[in-house]
Amino acid sequence: MARGNGAKPRKKQPRSRIPSLRWEREAWREGAATVAGVDEVGVGPLAGPVTAAAVLLAPGDKRPWFRRVRDSKVLTAAAREELAAEIEASIPYGIGWATSAEVDSCGIVEARRLSVLRAIEALPCEPDLVISDALPLPLPHVRVEPKADARSVSVAAASIVAKVARDRWMTELCGRFPGYGFCKNKGYYTESHRAAIDRRGPCEAHRVSWAPFAQGKLDL
Repeated sequence: MARGNGAKPRKKQPRSRIPSLRWEREAWREGAATVAGVDEVGVGPLAGPVTAAAVLLAPGDKRPWFRRVRDSKVLTAAAREELAAEIEASIPYGIGWATSAEVDSCGIVEARRLSVLRAIEALPCEPDLVISDALPLPLPHVRVEPKADARSVSVAAASIVAKVARDRWMTELCGRFPGYGFCKNKGYYTESHRAAIDRRGPCEAHRVSWAPFAQGKLDL
């Protein structure tokens, strides 16, 4: 039997999951008037804040973007910008931040939690249920689900709003702290970011408690 030219078969790319309103509808059927999806971004970078968003949905909400939201990580920057504008123009939302200094002082898990709680506090009303992407919260009515940003419309929307807000802030930091490439790397580790820190040392936006800095090296 012919074996072709010997090229390895290409792996199929996994299809992105389509978020649904399953959990939101369950809550509405049980009497919840409002459901907030929450998610945070900026967990892994060497610099910049952790940024969270909370979006509020009510029974009967039907928005054109419901069919198009996805986990922010699988969307292009242009798609995220477009969707964030639609989301912010059509439903209540809140954004919360935990600074790089707070990451240093209380650790990344608590900084994540702090940013999410601040996003919820920024909503115009207290939600009857919060759907959280794998992060337990000290609130009375929270549904914690793994990969909720890929499974829930409200959490996917929150991931998009948070990602766009953080990217914009990192672009602002690029102007305040030139030379680190924050406009492009958004604070994440890249070879050029490492080289900039080698030349300049860390700036105010860096998480200096993290091992690459605390150990005096950047071998991640």
